[in-house]
Amino acid sequence: MNPKVDHDLCIGCGVCSDVCPEVFEMGDDGLAHVKADANCEAAGCCQEAADQCPTEAISL
Repeated sequence: MNPKVDHDLCIGCGVCSDVCPEVFEMGDDGLAHVKADANCEAAGCCQEAADQCPTEAISL
C-alpha cells in the first residue's frame, strides 16, 4: 500500500502527521507529504489518517 497526498486538496492541517507520523510529515511548503521510507503495512495507521483527513486528500 503506497499512500498518496493530493496537494491540490491538502490544506496542511497536520492531522495525518499527528495520527500517523511514521508515514506522513509536514513539508516546508506547509502541506503533508509521504515520507520516503514510509511503510503503511508496518505502521498500521494509514487508513486512520486517510479517514480523518478533512479534505479526503489521502488515497491508499
